[in-house]
Amino acid sequence: MSATYNMSSVRPDLIEKVTGRAEYITDLTVPDMLHGFVVRSPAVHARIVSIDTSAARSMDGVVDVLIGEDVASFGCWGVVLKDRPIIAVDRVRYVGEPVAIVIAETIEIAENAAELVDVGYEELPRAATIQKAMADGAPLIHEHHENLQDFYFKGGAKPTQGSNIFHTYRNNVGDVDAAEAAAAYVHEDHFTFPAISHFAMEPHTVIADFKGDSLTVWAGAQTPTAVQKVLSRLFGLQLAKVRVIVPFVGGGFGGKASVKIEPLVAGASWKVQRPVRVAQSISDSMLTCRRLGAEVTIRTAVDAKGRILAKSAKLLLDGGAYSDTGSAVATKSANRIIGPYAVPNLRLEASAVYTNTVPGAAFRSIGGPQAVWAKESHMDNVAAAIGMDPAEFRLKNLAARGERTRPDLRALDMDMSELMGRVTQSFASESQASNRRSRGMAVAATDPANTPIANAIVRLKIDGSILVSVSSIEVGQGAHATMARIAAQTLKQPFSAVSTLRTDTAVAPYDWGTGASRSTVVVGLSVENAALDAADQILDMVVDVWELPKESLSLVDGGVSTGSEVLTFHQIFHRTLGVDSGEVVGRGAITPRSKKGALAESPLFWETSAGLAEIVVDEDTGEIHVPRYASAADVGRVIDRVAAEGQDEGAAAMGFGHALYEQLEFEDGQPVNATPIDYTIPRISDVPPVFDTILVENGDGPGPGGAKGMGEGAILPVAPAIANALFSAYGIRITDLPMTPEKVWRALQKRK
Repeated sequence: MSATYNMSSVRPDLIEKVTGRAEYITDLTVPDMLHGFVVRSPAVHARIVSIDTSAARSMDGVVDVLIGEDVASFGCWGVVLKDRPIIAVDRVRYVGEPVAIVIAETIEIAENAAELVDVGYEELPRAATIQKAMADGAPLIHEHHENLQDFYFKGGAKPTQGSNIFHTYRNNVGDVDAAEAAAAYVHEDHFTFPAISHFAMEPHTVIADFKGDSLTVWAGAQTPTAVQKVLSRLFGLQLAKVRVIVPFVGGGFGGKASVKIEPLVAGASWKVQRPVRVAQSISDSMLTCRRLGAEVTIRTAVDAKGRILAKSAKLLLDGGAYSDTGSAVATKSANRIIGPYAVPNLRLEASAVYTNTVPGAAFRSIGGPQAVWAKESHMDNVAAAIGMDPAEFRLKNLAARGERTRPDLRALDMDMSELMGRVTQSFASESQASNRRSRGMAVAATDPANTPIANAIVRLKIDGSILVSVSSIEVGQGAHATMARIAAQTLKQPFSAVSTLRTDTAVAPYDWGTGASRSTVVVGLSVENAALDAADQILDMVVDVWELPKESLSLVDGGVSTGSEVLTFHQIFHRTLGVDSGEVVGRGAITPRSKKGALAESPLFWETSAGLAEIVVDEDTGEIHVPRYASAADVGRVIDRVAAEGQDEGAAAMGFGHALYEQLEFEDGQPVNATPIDYTIPRISDVPPVFDTILVENGDGPGPGGAKGMGEGAILPVAPAIANALFSAYGIRITDLPMTPEKVWRALQKRK
C-alpha cells in the first residue's frame, strides 16, 4: 500500500479533550451506583488478627463493608503467577495493600466510615529490599508459586521454590570464561535503578456492576481482554458474560496494563449486587504499582583493538509484594542489556524478587531503562579504561543491519551508526562543548511486540462513512486516529469519513493489549486486512451486478471507479440489495502465522534510539541542567508526524524524570514520598529548551506502509547520556539513579 497518509485532519480525540467533551472513567455514572473507599494496610508485613467493621456499618448511608473472608473462596488471581487475593485475607505484604472496602451511598460517607474500620495486626519479619529478600533465612513473602503457563505472555515464570525469587531467566552464548581469559582487558561495574511511580494524570478508577451471572466493568484499562479473562476465571463466569468498557484513558505507561484494581472493585459489587465505583487518588495509585527497581552487575571483556569479546550481566529486579508482570520485566531486562552490539560470548541472568513493597509492574519499555542505564554507562567506562573515544568504541562494536545480536533474536532491521550520526549532526551547527558544557551519548535496541495477535472489524456504510472497531486503547498516544488513517488510506476514503469506536469487549474483537509498541504494527495490520476485506466485498458487488471485470475497478473517494464512470457507494448498495441501505463488514486478523509466519520470530521489529545530551553543571550545588538534547529513532514509516514526534519527546521527558528527579523511596518497607506533593516529576520547564527529534524512515518495518512501532525507545538513552556527559567533563561516575544535586556535589567534592 502507499505510504502517503492524509495529514490534513486533526485527531478527533484531541478536539474532544481540549473542548472538555472527552469522557474518562471518572466522568461516568451508572444508575443505582454506590461508592467504595479502600482501607489500606499501614503495616509492611503482618498477620491480620482482627477486623471490626461494626462501627463503619452502623453509619447512615453505609451499605456494606467488604473484607477478605467474604471473597476468600474465590482464591487468588494473577497474570503470570497466581499469587494475589482479591483483598487481603489473612495477612498483608506491603504498606497500602487493601484490607477492606467501605461501600456507601456517597464517597464522602464511605471515606468517613473507613476511618472507623478497626484492623488488628501482628507484625511479621519483613524483607523490604532485594538483598534482604535473598538473604539466608529471609522470611518468605509467598510460600507457594502457582504458575500460569501461557496465560498472559507466551511461556511462564520460573520461580525458585522455597525462596523469594519468583522468576529467573538465563541465556548463555559461547564461552565467556575462555573469552575473558584471552582478553586484553576486563572491566566490571555495578549500578542501581530505583522504583519509579507511573504518575499518570488519571489515577486508577473502576466501576463494576455484578448482576447474577454477568459482570460489566468500566475501567481505564490498557488490556481489557486480560481484565475480562482474569475476572471470568476468578468469579467462574463465561467470557461472554464479562464485559469491559474502556473510555478515554488519562495516561497509562504500563501502570494500567495487565490487571490492577478491577478484581477488587468487582468483589465489592459482587458483595452488594449493585454497581460500585472506586476512584483512587494519585497517592492510592502510587501504592498500587510502580516500576521495578534493579541492581545490575555488568562485565565486559575486550581485545587489544577494543573489540568486545564477551559480556556478562546479572540483573536483580525488585518485584514488590506481588508478581504482576515482573517475570517479563526481568526477561526483557536481560535481552535489552545486550544493546545493538555484536558480542560473540554472552552470559545473562535476570531474576525478579518478591519484597515487602508496592508491587512492581510493566512500565514504558519494560526492563529497558534499568538495563540500558547500566549498559550504556558501562560502555563509556570501558572506553575510558582502554583509552578509546566512547563513540568510536560503540561504532567498532555495533552489529550491522541484518546481523544478529543473539542467535535466538531476529536480525537487526536498522543501522545504529546512522542514528548516532544523525544526533551528532544535529549538534553540528554549534561549536564544540565549552568547559561549561559537555556532551554524552547513549544508544539502545530493544525487543518489543512479541505478541502478534489482533483482530479488527471495518464497516463501510452506504453513505461512505466507515466504522473501525478494535480493542486498542486510546491512552493519549493517538492509536484510534492511527487506525482510522490506516482504514482511510486502504479504502481510499477521506480521513474525516472514518470513526474509531471506543473499546467495549462486547463489541470489539480480541486484541492482546495496548503496550509493547505493538498497536500501530499488529493492530494496524489487522485494520488494514479488515479494510481490504471490505474493499473486496464492495468490488465483488460491482462485478456481480454490473458484470465488469474486477481488474478494471478501483476504489475512489465516495465509491468505485469503473474506468469510464464512478459508481457511488449509495448506487452500489441500492442496486445490489434492492433497498436504500446497507453496509459491508470487513474482518481482519493477525496471528503468528500471518504473512507466512514472518511475524512469529522475536522481536517483531527492533525498537531503537540514540540520544545525545548536552549538560551544564552548577558546581556549587551539583545541579545538572540539560540545555540541549537530540533523539533519533528508526520508525520505519511515520503515519502521523505530530503524534510520532510527541511520542518520542514524551518518552524522553520521562527519561529525564528517572535520570534527575524521580525515586519512590522506602525506609524498611515504609513508603517515604508516595504523594504527589513529595514525589518529583519533570515539569515542562525541565525539558531541554532545544530538543531535536529525528525520525528515520526506511519503510522496512512489518506494519502498514512499512511502519515499526515506537513510543518507548526514546526513554532509554537519556539517563546514561547525561551520566556519560558528566563523566566526560568532570570525571565522576554516578552509578545510582537519580542523579540528584546532592549526589553530584558529593562526587565533585570527592574528586577534588
